[in-house]
Amino acid sequence: MCKGLAALPHTCLERAKEIKTKLGTLIQKHDSAIDFIIPYPEKPEKPPKAQKPSPEEALQWRDSLEKLLQNPYGLASFLTFLRSEFSEENAEFWVACEDYKKTKSPVKMAEKAKKIYEEFIQTEAPKEVNIDHFTKAVTIKNLVEPSPTSFDTAQKRIFALMEKDSLPRFVRSEFYQELIK
Repeated sequence: MCKGLAALPHTCLERAKEIKTKLGTLIQKHDSAIDFIIPYPEKPEKPPKAQKPSPEEALQWRDSLEKLLQNPYGLASFLTFLRSEFSEENAEFWVACEDYKKTKSPVKMAEKAKKIYEEFIQTEAPKEVNIDHFTKAVTIKNLVEPSPTSFDTAQKRIFALMEKDSLPRFVRSEFYQELIK
């Protein structure tokens, strides 16, 4: 096994050089050879743009976080606002949970559950959400056998937190005020 740079045996160095050479060769191959194997569209598809809501529709968001989050433009505006405050982890967690619930494949569900746990739930996670110990324990227990409802308790807590804290700040923000003009 290759360990530490100083203790590298001659065979490890040779193996590393061999891999580097092979990678270099692959990178230099002409793209046309790949065209026959993997067809690809000339232009990547762009996701459809979210349509700006009418001021009347945006006014409904003051009283309904659910309507705000269900509207693509509203969600994008809300996330932009939260990013400006460095507090987007709750909304990103909510979005990740919504995506997770739509997953059909048990293998993909387990992969997504692990990713959500590592990104948002575990202690010292990069985007750790603020949930109580009971909710965290229930969520971890649910992840033993991932199902579409594994994150429901945590997602409901985060929704309530956003409704109580983030939504009122968003409604007072310039982001929102521009939408209702």
